[in-house]
Amino acid sequence: MSVQNAMTADFLRSAYGGESMAHMRYLIWADMADKESMPNIGRLFRAIAYAEQAHATNHFKALKDQVGDSTVTAGAVFGAGKTVDNLQGAIDGELHEVEQMYPVYLNAARFQNEKDAERAFHFALEAEKIHARLFKEAQDAAKQGKDMELGTVYVCPICGYTVKDNLPDACPVCSAKKEMFKQFTA
Repeated sequence: MSVQNAMTADFLRSAYGGESMAHMRYLIWADMADKESMPNIGRLFRAIAYAEQAHATNHFKALKDQVGDSTVTAGAVFGAGKTVDNLQGAIDGELHEVEQMYPVYLNAARFQNEKDAERAFHFALEAEKIHARLFKEAQDAAKQGKDMELGTVYVCPICGYTVKDNLPDACPVCSAKKEMFKQFTA
């Protein structure tokens, strides 16, 4: 079933744009963290970039046969500074999604009975909560001029759920099996 409501379709396109930009921004910031001798923070950026790609993919797929050109408005942090500053940009972006954007998008999708959009927005919302916490943890280390301590990071390719070290048997957000998770190791 394709998205039937223009508002939900606009929200999906906006979320797709924002997640796509976050994906690229985090890859750029990962390289910068590596150059500042913070390879674990770089790896965290790469892992979460992969999660953002999963979100963008879910939004894109929910649009199904909505083919054609669209102007997409999506908020985003631009620029690059020191890793500690880039982490603040990441935290701010994730918190915007958690506190403002996805709750509104999710409620609209529910109200308009757009199940695929509802699923995509729910998955992103739950993962972004974790991403904000992980970026804060990384920033706390970076503020001390240190790299964060980080073992293996696991990311669910279905919903973007992200976890350090202790891989669950199944994703707590979408129930994907642990064998599906992508690993980011040192």
